[in-house]
Amino acid sequence: MISPKKYAKAAKIPPKGFKTSNDFFNYVFKDKEMIWMGQNTNHLHQDNKINDAMIDCVESREYCKYPPPEGFPELKDLVLNDLGLQDDFEILITAGGTESLYLCINNILEPENNMITCDPGYLIIDNFASRFADQVISVPIYHKECNYKLTPQLVKENMDENTKLISLIDPLNPLGSSYTKDEIKEFAKIAQENDIYLLHDITYRDFSREHHLVAKYAPEHTITIYSFSKIFGMAGLRIGGIIATPDVLNSVRSILINDLGTNVISQAGAIAALKSKQEWIDDIKNQTRKNQDIIKKAVDQVEGAFLPVYPSDGNMIAIDLKETGIDPQVMADYLIDKKIFIRQGAYTSKLFGDRYIRISFSVPEYQVKIFAEKFIEACDKLRPL
Repeated sequence: MISPKKYAKAAKIPPKGFKTSNDFFNYVFKDKEMIWMGQNTNHLHQDNKINDAMIDCVESREYCKYPPPEGFPELKDLVLNDLGLQDDFEILITAGGTESLYLCINNILEPENNMITCDPGYLIIDNFASRFADQVISVPIYHKECNYKLTPQLVKENMDENTKLISLIDPLNPLGSSYTKDEIKEFAKIAQENDIYLLHDITYRDFSREHHLVAKYAPEHTITIYSFSKIFGMAGLRIGGIIATPDVLNSVRSILINDLGTNVISQAGAIAALKSKQEWIDDIKNQTRKNQDIIKKAVDQVEGAFLPVYPSDGNMIAIDLKETGIDPQVMADYLIDKKIFIRQGAYTSKLFGDRYIRISFSVPEYQVKIFAEKFIEACDKLRPL
């Protein structure tokens, strides 16, 4: 029998009525009536040049060939231009932001190192770090005092001589909190003065009201994680990238597994997405902000419920249910029966998962209105007597 690795992920507990998590996700994926507000995916794109480019790729059978192993040069240039990081930076195209995170964490951390993350946060990062580092320091940030985010001061309080990597999810999944220019500059200063690295995950950057790249202030100490899953609406196509200086990327190249390149059809869609971005991005951002306001109005009607971060700078928001007495998992189970898929807090927090649910709102407005109605209904029915 093969023993589980010390860093093996904890077995996922499937929702009520399902044998496995895979069965559950297959169920919600196959149900065409399901309102998909559980995975921060973007359902607001209409038929556009992204679709057309992928259809053309399929019809031309270009997928029969392997692509360039690090991505089509056109796509790489478009990403760097999108970020304004053309000079002194390179990019590797990967099979999604998650692969990018794994490669960078694997590459940077040594067994004697520790990595600083935050709770709530993207727990996959903690899992990856536990495979390669001596310790993962997950800083509690679910507090008004720190504005629900990992601050430079909290990093200073928790780092030591073995700290090698700091995770900045910006905006933060699941809360939607983000960083000011001064905070980003302070993180850059910390990295430079201590010769450590910042892992800047900007997956939700394009939903934010204001965003600043730490790579512009500490280029030699920053690895930027790019994803096409969210604003571009391409989550199921699994495409992303790693942006860093040549020295850092040369080191990452030494541990690449996927040396035959990233999905050709995905890259065709990504190229079209970046070329057409200015045609559709304002409409999507405006709709998500309008949707967020609908959720806020519903939450305000429920005694004891509140939004820790509002407005969110992502396409997701957390609703705190602690004072209502409603278990977040019970709320999620209730809503899935109403064909609304959300996530309970334990998905993104080990310490505070019993407090909140997470809702993504880059879906059509009528679906958000259905959620708002059913959320209020659920709170009335589920609240303990």
